[in-house]
Amino acid sequence: MDWAKKCLAFIDESVSCYHAVENVAKRLEGEGFLALREGEIWELTPGGSYYVVRGDSSLAAFRIPEGELRGFHIVASHSDSPAFKVKNNPEMTVEDKYLKLDTEGYGGMIYSTWLDRPLSVAGRVIYQEDGEFVSANVNIDEDLLVIPNLAIHMNREANKGVELNLQTDLLPLMGLCGGEMPEKGKGLLREKAAQLLGKKGEDILGEDLFLYVREKGKLGGWNQELMISPRLDDLECAYASMEAISGSRPQNYCNLCVIFNNEEVGSLTRQGAASTFLKDTMERIGEKLGKTGEDYLRLLAGSFLISADNAHAFHPNHPEKADPQNRPVINGGIVAKHHGGQKYTTDGYSLAVVRALCKEAGVSCQDYHNRSDIAGGSTLGNISAGQVSIPAADIGLAQLAMHSAVETAGSRDVGDMVRVLMKFYEK
Repeated sequence: MDWAKKCLAFIDESVSCYHAVENVAKRLEGEGFLALREGEIWELTPGGSYYVVRGDSSLAAFRIPEGELRGFHIVASHSDSPAFKVKNNPEMTVEDKYLKLDTEGYGGMIYSTWLDRPLSVAGRVIYQEDGEFVSANVNIDEDLLVIPNLAIHMNREANKGVELNLQTDLLPLMGLCGGEMPEKGKGLLREKAAQLLGKKGEDILGEDLFLYVREKGKLGGWNQELMISPRLDDLECAYASMEAISGSRPQNYCNLCVIFNNEEVGSLTRQGAASTFLKDTMERIGEKLGKTGEDYLRLLAGSFLISADNAHAFHPNHPEKADPQNRPVINGGIVAKHHGGQKYTTDGYSLAVVRALCKEAGVSCQDYHNRSDIAGGSTLGNISAGQVSIPAADIGLAQLAMHSAVETAGSRDVGDMVRVLMKFYEK
């Protein structure tokens, strides 16, 4: 339960992808990791621990062994979750009575789960200081918004299923017009975010702001066997990989924990899994340790990647949606994910590695396949392989209601993931 409680505390503080990476960086610095910058010369030494951030929302942390370097042990997860992104000039009035925000969808949300919940806004803003651009994280830590449902009296078919439109049904209400509010509320949100930094709204030159659910994560169920929380996909695995790399020491492999942004929208960004971030980091490590081009390729041949992104548990109300033979359950251990069309990287060899690690850690291993007639999603493994081609496995922890505003997972599974990843890092 300790792992679960610490994981929930981490998620509660990680209200955006920017805050998640900031929180990981703070934890790593507390464990002796040194911060690097991509635009500066790196000085690396055997036995050293380092991390580097790209785009304020992706992070690569690594520990170099003191002995012979034989390859890389990599764990990949992601910092982003489906949410509503705030558009520029977002304040909108309705008949000079209501003030709402203009937003758009980010990732594959279950829209209805965001209705009638207290919401707020978090992300990053950019301003200039002494001629330099400064990026700062902001969190408006109050119950600022709500997306109100339409009363059933006005839609008698509501319980038969409603198609929600992003532009008309899902814009969040921020309050009422009038009083001391500026005309049409223009610039109100930017001004509020700027005040958190001791700035004025006019100082803010750019922003990436998202809505987030104000509900805190909780342990639930008869024996507190459930974790009920926003953003379990994929901050649960990001948390476990952070704990594993900070709590383990490498033997002959460079341990590398990479947390990517933008997995939920395809990873085709400067800081996504399809970018050169992982490749650039690994090449620089090899170069600074005196490895030639061929040496580096030999290191890749001896490397392994674990893509850690949560998996679907079979649903108690819809067991027919799961594969008849492979039916992961929450608190059932690590889930190895498979796909005949290669949406997941797991093959016979990498599955054997995962099962061996689970056995050594004393953790159960489950298998996930989609029903053959239901298309599944994709994740980081194959996307990363486009840049760094090494043996890889896709694993995760079983959860319910993936991409809901609030998801459900197992409270015992977090510790299992930490133990398995530590075994991986320590081999």
